[in-house]
Amino acid sequence: MLLVILLVACNKESDSGKKTDNADQTAEETPLKVDKGLLNVEVTIPASFLEGQDIETAITAAKEEGVNEVIKNSDGSLTYKMPKSVHKKMLKELEESVLETVEEIKTSDDFTSIKDVTYNKSFTEFTLTVDKEQFDNGFDGMSSMGLAIVGMYYQLFNGMDPEKFKVTVNFKDEANGDVFNSVVYPDDLNDK
Repeated sequence: MLLVILLVACNKESDSGKKTDNADQTAEETPLKVDKGLLNVEVTIPASFLEGQDIETAITAAKEEGVNEVIKNSDGSLTYKMPKSVHKKMLKELEESVLETVEEIKTSDDFTSIKDVTYNKSFTEFTLTVDKEQFDNGFDGMSSMGLAIVGMYYQLFNGMDPEKFKVTVNFKDEANGDVFNSVVYPDDLNDK
């Protein structure tokens, strides 16, 4: 009976993987792809995420984190093959990185107009509560890019469809609670 249940579960995961593969094949650039098998996970990181990095150092670091195999693909991307436990640990570390970034923005002397930062569970939306007058006269808005980068990286590594991943950063006036501006990454970066 246990064997039948296991085979049905494997078949369902295999079917869902086929749908993801078809979506990945239609993308112009090889997107980040996460294939969650029964025991292992394959993560393909696009070449654009590796720009400016020493590939051999990235491979060595991945193997030190517990990745079993790293494949260099012809398009410049890397495919990591790892046990599910390693993937789960990496996601936890990415989550901690997002939370550290949030805390740093909230407590840093560099962003004095920012009074609070809130976020949703999937890190697709952040809200910065600010002293609007002080915010308008400074450069604290640049902090939104740091939130966007860590949020997008978490989403992509977690298997979010690259066609759908976005991070929205809202700016809310501390005095009246009104959201006076929103920036959507990467869309607003591409528009500039």
